[in-house]
Amino acid sequence: MRPARFPRSLIALLFVWSLSALAQDLPPAALPDIQAVNNLGTDLFLQSGSTGMVLVVVRDNQVFFHGYGETAPNSHQIPTQDSLLRLCSLTKIFTTDVLTKLVAEKTVHLDDTLQRYAPPGKVVPKRIRPITLAELATHTSGLPRELGNAPRDTAHFTFPDYRTRWRWLPNQRLRSTPGTSALYSNVAFDLLSDALQSATHRQYAALLAERTLNPLHMQQTTFFPNAEQCRHLLIGAHDDGPCTTTEATAGSSGLYSTAGDMAIWLKYLLRTDVPDSSGQGTSAQSIYILPADLVRQKGLDHAGEPTGVGLGWIHILPADSPSHIIEKTGGGAGFETYIAINHSRNTAIFVAATDGPVYTHLNLFNAANKFLLAVAGLPPLPPPPPKPAARRTHPRRHS
Repeated sequence: MRPARFPRSLIALLFVWSLSALAQDLPPAALPDIQAVNNLGTDLFLQSGSTGMVLVVVRDNQVFFHGYGETAPNSHQIPTQDSLLRLCSLTKIFTTDVLTKLVAEKTVHLDDTLQRYAPPGKVVPKRIRPITLAELATHTSGLPRELGNAPRDTAHFTFPDYRTRWRWLPNQRLRSTPGTSALYSNVAFDLLSDALQSATHRQYAALLAERTLNPLHMQQTTFFPNAEQCRHLLIGAHDDGPCTTTEATAGSSGLYSTAGDMAIWLKYLLRTDVPDSSGQGTSAQSIYILPADLVRQKGLDHAGEPTGVGLGWIHILPADSPSHIIEKTGGGAGFETYIAINHSRNTAIFVAATDGPVYTHLNLFNAANKFLLAVAGLPPLPPPPPKPAARRTHPRRHS
Protein backbone atom coordinates (compact mmCIF):
# COMPACT_ATOMS: atom_id res chain seq x y z
CA MET A 1 0.00 0.00 0.00
CA ARG A 2 1.53 3.29 -1.00
CA PRO A 3 1.68 6.08 1.54
CA ALA A 4 0.18 9.43 0.70
CA ARG A 5 2.76 12.04 -0.13
CA PHE A 6 5.47 10.72 2.20
CA PRO A 7 9.12 10.53 1.06
CA ARG A 8 10.95 7.15 1.43
CA SER A 9 14.04 8.35 2.13
CA LEU A 10 16.02 5.21 36.32
CA ILE A 11 14.44 1.72 36.14
CA ALA A 12 15.59 0.04 39.36
CA LEU A 13 18.78 -2.01 38.99
CA LEU A 14 17.12 -5.19 40.26
CA PHE A 15 14.39 -5.02 37.62
CA VAL A 16 16.85 -4.36 34.78
CA TRP A 17 19.06 -7.21 35.98
CA SER A 18 16.17 -9.67 36.28
CA LEU A 19 14.96 -8.96 32.74
CA SER A 20 18.44 -9.17 31.23
CA ALA A 21 19.25 -12.37 33.08
CA LEU A 22 16.05 -14.04 31.97
CA ALA A 23 16.65 -13.11 28.32
CA GLN A 24 20.20 -14.48 28.43
CA ASP A 25 19.18 -17.73 30.12
CA LEU A 26 16.37 -18.58 27.73
CA PRO A 27 16.90 -20.80 24.71
CA PRO A 28 16.08 -18.90 21.49
CA ALA A 29 12.44 -19.98 21.30
CA ALA A 30 11.66 -20.87 24.92
CA LEU A 31 8.70 -19.30 26.72
CA PRO A 32 9.26 -18.67 30.44
CA ASP A 33 7.03 -20.68 32.72
CA ILE A 34 4.03 -19.01 34.32
CA GLN A 35 5.84 -18.37 37.58
CA ALA A 36 8.76 -16.63 35.84
CA VAL A 37 6.39 -14.38 33.89
CA ASN A 38 4.42 -13.63 37.04
CA ASN A 39 7.59 -12.76 38.95
CA LEU A 40 8.57 -10.27 36.25
CA GLY A 41 5.05 -8.85 36.27
CA THR A 42 5.21 -8.47 40.05
CA ASP A 43 8.51 -6.57 39.73
CA LEU A 44 6.95 -4.30 37.12
CA PHE A 45 3.91 -3.64 39.29
CA LEU A 46 5.85 -2.95 42.48
CA GLN A 47 8.17 -0.48 40.80
CA SER A 48 5.32 1.27 38.99
CA GLY A 49 3.76 2.36 42.28
CA SER A 50 0.33 1.71 40.76
CA THR A 51 -2.83 1.07 42.73
CA GLY A 52 -3.79 -1.74 40.37
CA MET A 53 -2.42 -3.30 37.19
CA VAL A 54 -3.47 -5.92 34.66
CA LEU A 55 -1.01 -7.71 32.41
CA VAL A 56 -1.76 -9.84 29.34
CA VAL A 57 0.91 -11.77 27.42
CA VAL A 58 0.22 -13.67 24.21
CA ARG A 59 2.87 -15.86 22.61
CA ASP A 60 1.82 -18.14 19.77
CA ASN A 61 -1.31 -19.84 21.16
CA GLN A 62 -0.44 -19.29 24.81
CA VAL A 63 -2.13 -16.56 26.86
CA PHE A 64 -1.02 -15.34 30.30
CA PHE A 65 -3.09 -13.00 32.46
CA HIS A 66 -2.48 -11.64 35.93
CA GLY A 67 -3.97 -8.88 38.04
CA TYR A 68 -1.87 -7.03 40.61
CA GLY A 69 -2.69 -4.71 43.49
CA GLU A 70 -6.23 -3.50 44.10
CA THR A 71 -9.22 -2.54 41.99
CA ALA A 72 -9.41 0.68 44.05
CA PRO A 73 -7.53 2.02 47.07
CA ASN A 74 -8.28 -0.16 50.11
CA SER A 75 -10.67 -2.41 48.17
CA HIS A 76 -8.52 -5.50 48.91
CA GLN A 77 -9.77 -6.92 45.62
CA ILE A 78 -7.34 -8.00 42.88
CA PRO A 79 -8.13 -6.86 39.31
CA THR A 80 -9.61 -9.63 37.16
CA GLN A 81 -9.98 -10.31 33.44
CA ASP A 82 -13.41 -8.63 33.66
CA SER A 83 -12.24 -5.43 35.37
CA LEU A 84 -13.15 -2.43 33.22
CA LEU A 85 -10.22 -0.39 31.89
CA ARG A 86 -9.87 2.91 30.08
CA LEU A 87 -7.81 2.22 26.95
CA CYS A 88 -7.04 5.92 26.47
CA SER A 89 -4.96 6.44 23.32
CA LEU A 90 -4.84 2.74 22.48
CA THR A 91 -8.21 3.68 20.97
CA LYS A 92 -6.27 5.12 18.02
CA ILE A 93 -5.11 1.72 16.77
CA PHE A 94 -8.73 0.59 16.64
CA THR A 95 -9.47 3.64 14.48
CA THR A 96 -6.66 2.80 12.08
CA ASP A 97 -7.82 -0.82 11.97
CA VAL A 98 -11.12 0.44 10.58
CA LEU A 99 -9.26 2.83 8.26
CA THR A 100 -7.18 0.07 6.67
CA LYS A 101 -10.25 -2.10 6.16
CA LEU A 102 -12.04 0.73 4.37
CA VAL A 103 -8.91 1.37 2.28
CA ALA A 104 -8.71 -2.31 1.33
CA GLU A 105 -12.27 -2.25 0.04
CA LYS A 106 -11.66 1.13 -1.68
CA THR A 107 -14.32 2.96 0.31
CA VAL A 108 -11.64 5.51 1.18
CA HIS A 109 -8.02 6.12 0.14
CA LEU A 110 -5.13 7.23 2.30
CA ASP A 111 -4.56 10.27 0.09
CA ASP A 112 -8.19 11.39 0.30
CA THR A 113 -8.38 14.87 1.77
CA LEU A 114 -10.15 15.56 5.04
CA GLN A 115 -12.01 18.31 3.17
CA ARG A 116 -13.74 15.63 1.09
CA TYR A 117 -15.47 14.33 4.22
CA ALA A 118 -16.08 17.64 6.01
CA PRO A 119 -19.60 18.70 6.99
CA PRO A 120 -21.32 20.95 4.42
CA GLY A 121 -19.98 24.50 4.53
CA LYS A 122 -16.95 23.67 6.69
CA VAL A 123 -13.53 24.54 5.23
CA VAL A 124 -10.54 22.53 6.44
CA PRO A 125 -7.41 24.71 6.76
CA LYS A 126 -4.43 23.91 4.58
CA ARG A 127 -0.83 25.01 4.40
CA ILE A 128 0.63 24.69 0.91
CA ARG A 129 -1.41 21.49 0.51
CA PRO A 130 -4.49 19.95 2.18
CA ILE A 131 -4.60 17.45 5.03
CA THR A 132 -5.11 13.80 4.02
CA LEU A 133 -6.43 10.82 5.97
CA ALA A 134 -2.92 9.35 6.06
CA GLU A 135 -1.57 12.50 7.69
CA LEU A 136 -4.30 12.42 10.34
CA ALA A 137 -3.34 8.78 11.07
CA THR A 138 0.42 9.45 11.29
CA HIS A 139 0.31 12.66 13.38
CA THR A 140 1.65 14.67 10.43
CA SER A 141 -1.44 16.80 9.70
CA GLY A 142 0.00 19.99 11.24
CA LEU A 143 -2.84 20.07 13.77
CA PRO A 144 -2.09 20.66 17.46
CA ARG A 145 -2.24 17.99 20.14
CA GLU A 146 -5.52 19.23 21.63
CA LEU A 147 -8.34 21.53 20.63
CA GLY A 148 -7.98 23.30 23.97
CA ASN A 149 -8.83 22.82 27.61
CA ALA A 150 -12.12 21.16 28.43
CA PRO A 151 -14.66 23.13 30.45
CA ARG A 152 -14.38 22.71 34.21
CA ASP A 153 -15.80 19.44 35.61
CA THR A 154 -16.05 17.85 32.14
CA ALA A 155 -15.76 14.06 32.34
CA HIS A 156 -12.62 12.55 30.85
CA PHE A 157 -12.73 11.76 27.12
CA THR A 158 -16.02 13.58 26.56
CA PHE A 159 -14.49 16.73 25.02
CA PRO A 160 -14.44 17.92 22.30
CA ASP A 161 -17.57 16.58 20.67
CA TYR A 162 -18.25 16.55 16.91
CA ARG A 163 -19.91 19.96 16.78
CA THR A 164 -17.21 21.63 18.88
CA ARG A 165 -14.27 20.39 16.84
CA TRP A 166 -15.83 21.22 13.48
CA ARG A 167 -16.69 24.70 14.72
CA TRP A 168 -13.06 25.10 15.86
CA LEU A 169 -11.23 23.60 12.87
CA PRO A 170 -11.89 26.17 10.09
CA ASN A 171 -10.31 28.94 12.16
CA GLN A 172 -7.00 27.15 12.76
CA ARG A 173 -3.58 27.80 11.27
CA LEU A 174 -1.64 24.58 10.77
CA ARG A 175 1.65 24.26 12.71
CA SER A 176 3.44 22.80 9.70
CA THR A 177 2.88 21.76 6.10
CA PRO A 178 0.98 18.44 6.17
CA GLY A 179 3.30 15.45 5.77
CA THR A 180 6.49 17.26 6.82
CA SER A 181 6.53 17.15 10.65
CA ALA A 182 5.08 14.83 13.26
CA LEU A 183 3.23 16.42 16.18
CA TYR A 184 1.25 14.00 18.32
CA SER A 185 -2.40 14.97 17.91
CA ASN A 186 -5.50 13.67 19.62
CA VAL A 187 -7.89 15.95 17.76
CA ALA A 188 -6.53 14.61 14.44
CA PHE A 189 -7.76 11.11 15.29
CA ASP A 190 -11.20 12.35 16.27
CA LEU A 191 -11.38 14.11 12.91
CA LEU A 192 -10.24 10.87 11.26
CA SER A 193 -13.12 8.95 12.83
CA ASP A 194 -15.46 11.75 11.69
CA ALA A 195 -14.17 11.27 8.13
CA LEU A 196 -14.74 7.51 8.25
CA GLN A 197 -18.24 8.12 9.55
CA SER A 198 -18.92 10.53 6.68
CA ALA A 199 -17.47 8.15 4.07
CA THR A 200 -19.66 5.23 5.16
CA HIS A 201 -22.75 7.15 6.29
CA ARG A 202 -22.54 5.13 9.51
CA GLN A 203 -22.23 6.30 13.09
CA TYR A 204 -18.54 5.75 13.84
CA ALA A 205 -19.19 3.70 17.00
CA ALA A 206 -21.46 1.40 14.98
CA LEU A 207 -18.86 1.19 12.21
CA LEU A 208 -16.14 0.12 14.67
CA ALA A 209 -18.43 -2.49 16.16
CA GLU A 210 -19.43 -3.81 12.74
CA ARG A 211 -15.93 -4.00 11.23
CA THR A 212 -13.78 -4.91 14.24
CA LEU A 213 -15.37 -5.51 17.63
CA ASN A 214 -18.25 -7.81 16.68
CA PRO A 215 -16.26 -10.12 14.36
CA LEU A 216 -13.70 -10.56 17.16
CA HIS A 217 -16.41 -11.04 19.80
CA MET A 218 -14.94 -8.21 21.90
CA GLN A 219 -18.20 -7.72 23.74
CA GLN A 220 -16.81 -5.68 26.64
CA THR A 221 -15.08 -3.07 24.47
CA THR A 222 -17.30 -0.03 24.19
CA PHE A 223 -17.84 3.73 24.36
CA PHE A 224 -21.09 3.14 26.25
CA PRO A 225 -20.37 1.28 29.52
CA ASN A 226 -23.46 0.19 31.43
CA ALA A 227 -23.89 0.42 35.19
CA GLU A 228 -22.63 -3.12 35.78
CA GLN A 229 -19.48 -2.52 33.75
CA CYS A 230 -18.84 0.79 35.53
CA ARG A 231 -18.98 -0.97 38.90
CA HIS A 232 -15.91 -2.92 37.74
CA LEU A 233 -13.86 0.08 36.56
CA LEU A 234 -10.37 0.17 38.05
CA ILE A 235 -9.87 3.25 40.22
CA GLY A 236 -6.52 4.87 40.98
CA ALA A 237 -5.36 6.99 43.90
CA HIS A 238 -6.88 10.22 42.59
CA ASP A 239 -10.36 11.37 41.69
CA ASP A 240 -10.49 10.86 37.93
CA GLY A 241 -14.14 11.45 37.29
CA PRO A 242 -17.13 9.33 36.36
CA CYS A 243 -17.47 6.25 34.20
CA THR A 244 -19.65 7.54 31.40
CA THR A 245 -20.28 7.56 27.66
CA THR A 246 -17.17 8.65 25.73
CA GLU A 247 -18.36 8.58 22.13
CA ALA A 248 -17.27 12.22 21.73
CA THR A 249 -13.62 11.05 21.47
CA ALA A 250 -14.30 7.79 19.68
CA GLY A 251 -11.35 8.18 17.32
CA SER A 252 -8.68 9.17 19.81
CA SER A 253 -9.21 7.94 23.34
CA GLY A 254 -12.70 6.95 24.44
CA LEU A 255 -12.70 3.14 24.42
CA TYR A 256 -13.24 1.05 27.54
CA SER A 257 -12.26 -2.62 27.55
CA THR A 258 -11.17 -5.55 29.71
CA ALA A 259 -8.10 -7.76 29.90
CA GLY A 260 -10.18 -10.61 28.50
CA ASP A 261 -11.04 -8.62 25.39
CA MET A 262 -7.47 -7.36 25.05
CA ALA A 263 -6.19 -10.93 24.93
CA ILE A 264 -8.43 -11.39 21.86
CA TRP A 265 -7.07 -8.14 20.39
CA LEU A 266 -3.43 -9.19 20.90
CA LYS A 267 -4.03 -12.49 19.12
CA TYR A 268 -5.62 -10.59 16.24
CA LEU A 269 -2.69 -8.15 16.04
CA LEU A 270 -0.16 -10.99 15.93
CA ARG A 271 -1.84 -12.70 12.97
CA THR A 272 -0.75 -10.34 10.21
CA ASP A 273 -0.44 -13.29 7.84
CA VAL A 274 -4.22 -13.80 7.85
CA PRO A 275 -5.83 -10.42 7.03
CA ASP A 276 -9.43 -11.39 7.75
CA SER A 277 -11.61 -11.37 10.86
CA SER A 278 -9.03 -13.56 12.67
CA GLY A 279 -5.95 -11.44 11.83
CA GLN A 280 -5.17 -7.82 11.11
CA GLY A 281 -3.02 -7.81 7.98
CA THR A 282 0.33 -6.17 7.44
CA SER A 283 -0.86 -2.82 6.06
CA ALA A 284 -2.25 -1.72 9.43
CA GLN A 285 1.13 -2.15 11.16
CA SER A 286 3.45 -1.10 8.32
CA ILE A 287 5.90 1.81 8.43
CA TYR A 288 4.60 4.75 6.42
CA ILE A 289 7.15 7.40 7.38
CA LEU A 290 10.83 7.30 8.30
CA PRO A 291 11.74 9.80 11.02
CA ALA A 292 14.72 10.95 8.92
CA ASP A 293 12.22 12.21 6.33
CA LEU A 294 10.55 14.54 8.84
CA VAL A 295 11.63 18.08 9.61
CA ARG A 296 10.91 17.37 13.28
CA GLN A 297 8.83 15.14 15.53
CA LYS A 298 7.31 15.74 18.95
CA GLY A 299 5.42 13.38 21.22
CA LEU A 300 6.17 10.07 19.49
CA ASP A 301 9.00 8.84 21.72
CA HIS A 302 7.25 7.99 25.02
CA ALA A 303 8.30 4.33 24.76
CA GLY A 304 11.59 4.71 22.85
CA GLU A 305 13.23 6.41 19.92
CA PRO A 306 11.05 5.88 16.83
CA THR A 307 12.52 4.16 13.79
CA GLY A 308 9.26 4.28 11.85
CA VAL A 309 5.84 5.88 12.04
CA GLY A 310 2.79 3.87 11.10
CA LEU A 311 -0.95 4.35 11.10
CA GLY A 312 -1.26 5.04 14.80
CA TRP A 313 1.69 2.73 15.55
CA ILE A 314 5.32 3.57 16.39
CA HIS A 315 8.23 1.26 15.52
CA ILE A 316 11.34 0.86 17.70
CA LEU A 317 14.62 -0.58 16.37
CA PRO A 318 15.18 -1.46 12.68
CA ALA A 319 12.52 -3.66 11.09
CA ASP A 320 15.09 -6.43 10.43
CA SER A 321 16.15 -6.61 14.09
CA PRO A 322 14.85 -9.65 16.04
CA SER A 323 14.06 -7.23 18.88
CA HIS A 324 11.99 -4.88 16.67
CA ILE A 325 8.93 -3.58 18.54
CA ILE A 326 5.68 -2.14 17.23
CA GLU A 327 3.95 -0.20 19.99
CA LYS A 328 1.25 2.21 21.10
CA THR A 329 1.15 4.15 24.33
CA GLY A 330 -1.81 5.59 26.18
CA GLY A 331 -2.55 7.51 29.34
CA GLY A 332 -5.16 9.66 31.02
CA ALA A 333 -7.98 9.65 33.58
CA GLY A 334 -5.75 7.86 36.09
CA PHE A 335 -4.48 5.17 33.68
CA GLU A 336 -1.35 4.30 31.75
CA THR A 337 -1.89 1.73 28.98
CA TYR A 338 0.46 0.06 26.54
CA ILE A 339 0.56 -2.50 23.74
CA ALA A 340 3.85 -3.80 22.35
CA ILE A 341 4.38 -6.47 19.68
CA ASN A 342 7.45 -8.48 18.68
CA HIS A 343 6.66 -10.42 15.51
CA SER A 344 9.97 -12.29 15.39
CA ARG A 345 8.85 -14.34 18.40
CA ASN A 346 5.10 -13.92 17.82
CA THR A 347 4.76 -12.26 21.22
CA ALA A 348 2.64 -9.32 22.36
CA ILE A 349 1.80 -7.69 25.67
CA PHE A 350 -0.88 -5.39 27.06
CA VAL A 351 -0.45 -3.46 30.30
CA ALA A 352 -2.92 -1.16 32.05
CA ALA A 353 -2.01 0.45 35.37
CA THR A 354 -3.82 2.97 37.56
CA ASP A 355 -2.23 5.87 39.39
CA GLY A 356 -0.71 5.24 42.79
CA PRO A 357 -0.36 7.73 45.65
CA VAL A 358 3.32 8.44 44.93
CA TYR A 359 5.08 9.10 41.63
CA THR A 360 7.95 6.61 41.20
CA HIS A 361 9.70 8.10 38.12
CA LEU A 362 9.38 4.71 36.39
CA ASN A 363 8.77 4.94 32.64
CA LEU A 364 6.22 2.14 32.44
CA PHE A 365 6.51 1.93 28.65
CA ASN A 366 10.29 1.44 28.68
CA ALA A 367 9.95 -1.12 31.46
CA ALA A 368 7.24 -2.96 29.54
CA ASN A 369 9.53 -3.14 26.48
CA LYS A 370 12.14 -4.91 28.60
CA PHE A 371 9.45 -7.23 29.91
CA LEU A 372 8.28 -8.05 26.36
CA LEU A 373 11.77 -8.86 25.09
CA ALA A 374 12.57 -10.94 28.15
CA VAL A 375 9.42 -13.01 27.68
CA ALA A 376 10.32 -13.36 23.99
CA GLY A 377 13.81 -14.59 24.90
CA LEU A 378 15.56 -11.57 23.39
CA PRO A 379 18.07 -9.09 24.80
CA PRO A 380 16.74 -5.76 26.10
CA LEU A 381 16.75 -2.54 24.12
CA PRO A 382 19.81 -0.32 24.46
CA PRO A 383 19.30 2.36 27.13
CA PRO A 384 17.75 5.59 25.85
CA PRO A 385 19.78 8.81 25.94
CA PRO A 386 19.19 10.77 29.17
CA LYS A 387 16.53 13.46 29.14
CA PRO A 388 15.77 16.28 31.56
CA ALA A 389 13.43 15.17 34.33
CA ALA A 390 9.85 16.30 33.82
CA ARG A 391 7.50 16.93 36.69
CA ARG A 392 4.44 14.72 36.69
CA THR A 393 1.02 16.28 37.08
CA HIS A 394 -2.38 14.71 37.63
CA PRO A 395 -4.44 13.65 35.85
CA ARG A 396 -2.21 12.20 33.14
CA ARG A 397 -2.81 13.46 29.64
CA HIS A 398 -3.52 10.73 27.17
CA SER A 399 -0.78 9.90 24.69
